[in-house]
Amino acid sequence: MKFGTKAIHAGQEPDPTTGAVMTPIYQTSTYWQKSPGDNKGYEYSRGTNPTRKALESCLAALENAQFGLAFSSGMGATDAVMKLLMQGDEVITGNDLYGGSYRMFTRIFANYGIKFHFLDLSEPDNIRHYINDKTRLIWIETPTNPTMQIVDIAAVAKISKEKNLLLVVDNTFASPYLQNPIDLGADIVMHSVTKYISGHSDVVMGALMLNDEDLYKRLWFIYNACGATPGPMDSFLVLRGIKTLHLRCC
Repeated sequence: MKFGTKAIHAGQEPDPTTGAVMTPIYQTSTYWQKSPGDNKGYEYSRGTNPTRKALESCLAALENAQFGLAFSSGMGATDAVMKLLMQGDEVITGNDLYGGSYRMFTRIFANYGIKFHFLDLSEPDNIRHYINDKTRLIWIETPTNPTMQIVDIAAVAKISKEKNLLLVVDNTFASPYLQNPIDLGADIVMHSVTKYISGHSDVVMGALMLNDEDLYKRLWFIYNACGATPGPMDSFLVLRGIKTLHLRCC
């Protein structure tokens, strides 16, 4: 399936009730259950909503991933990844990060005993000098926001796999149309959907895409438990915006 077809159709089956080809806005917080736990896959919209689920499936398809999770902002998505870590863990990242990411790392998660190393990643081998038995994750952004510095994803992925580290790539500025980090060896792709994916400056949203089912379940638990999930109207608007992503990025 070519990219344009994915953007228009992936994850978006006709509505089973009416046959509508556009995913409806399921503006509901709760769902009918035959008995407690006996439902149609939906219980409470903080955890799962049909409009958001369609969006997540579409986002995953665009990044050649199996799983997608939509968040109420890019920082909500970043926060969920950081919550995979524990006190004493270390993260290697770039010295030219989006300001919101830098603020979160240094002023929030550093207070919980997580150490961050901010490196010049134009030469990936710089990473090797900072890996130790406490290193758990490499976070890269490429191109960077706003200076557009480039990091070699495949080279960093080679190092992360050698050392059994998670590699997360912020792919916001390239968009899935121009770059697919999972194909280059990343474990998780993060997007500020607010920007190119949505494309109309009318939604704030974030997303994570990945292939590892166990890692997806861990992130879904955080996503549901902490609640940084978007509403159905925003999900509908992003599904609409995605349909022109390949035209806007050409």
